[in-house]
Amino acid sequence: MRFQVTTFFKVLGVGTFLLIFCIALQAGPAPDGGGDLFKQKCAMCHGADGKGYPALKTPDFTDPKVQASLTDEELTKTIKNGKTGTAMPPFKDSLSDDQVKSLVKYIRSLKK
Repeated sequence: MRFQVTTFFKVLGVGTFLLIFCIALQAGPAPDGGGDLFKQKCAMCHGADGKGYPALKTPDFTDPKVQASLTDEELTKTIKNGKTGTAMPPFKDSLSDDQVKSLVKYIRSLKK
């Protein structure tokens, strides 16, 4: 009888571990705060480090003056709608609101 109870708890423990592991896998990778998305969608014009490229006239997101000059609302609007007269395209059809928010948060994290 003692062997059966011990075996039962071992099987129950392993089963619980596997269930939690499977749930964690379904949840997917932890969000990175927009860094990967920035590298995918923005780095080609704004640089992987967010410093921008003077030749393209893209802002240096690491500059505190640039950060202070842009509100979160302005960043959100520019990401969604693009910027007329520049190469900045609109992303409203390809990014969700949550993705745009994560990009804004990431851009804010680049401030020196």
